Amino acid sequence: MKTRLQRAMLAALAAATMASLAAWGESLYREDTFRSMVADNKARKVGDAITVLVFENSSATAAADTKAGRGAGLGFEFIDSLHRNRVASIATHNDFDGRGTTQRVGRLLAQIAVTVVAIEPNGELRIAGQQLLEINRERQQIKLEGRVRPHDVTDANTVLSTRVADAHIIYVGDGDVALRTRPTWWHALLTWFGL
Repeated sequence: MKTRLQRAMLAALAAATMASLAAWGESLYREDTFRSMVADNKARKVGDAITVLVFENSSATAAADTKAGRGAGLGFEFIDSLHRNRVASIATHNDFDGRGTTQRVGRLLAQIAVTVVAIEPNGELRIAGQQLLEINRERQQIKLEGRVRPHDVTDANTVLSTRVADAHIIYVGDGDVALRTRPTWWHALLTWFGL
């Protein structure tokens, strides 16, 4: 009787062991996808979106003012056979006065949603994206690429363009207005010849 009981207990223990091996438990917590219910909505992984607030102002001014002058003179006097004094002189003057001014001002205000395309080894987010807007056959395209530090992203999931490292911002317009502002081919040719 005792051996039957021992055999039954051994069989039950073996069945429980086999059942525990067949059942596989997995934790509900995964560090790579976990987001707390009280956490902010900042982008932190590949595929997340960030809104970049583009506020770019640039201006440059250069001026040059050059003056140069040179004068030379040569004079001599001689007496001819009739004992008259003859005076001759040669003089040259070379004056140069040059001035030039260059001024350029650029301003770009925009908002563009970009995507995190990679995470750098130091934790920075590599971002890239573009926006295409077409109104009345006028196309405006903004492309943006760069790197963002995670702590520069605000709680509203935005970042200023001045905080984007290695920023590559392209703004292109195409259409009737852009076509009218370009110089004509003959004007470009005359400019090339310096006329």
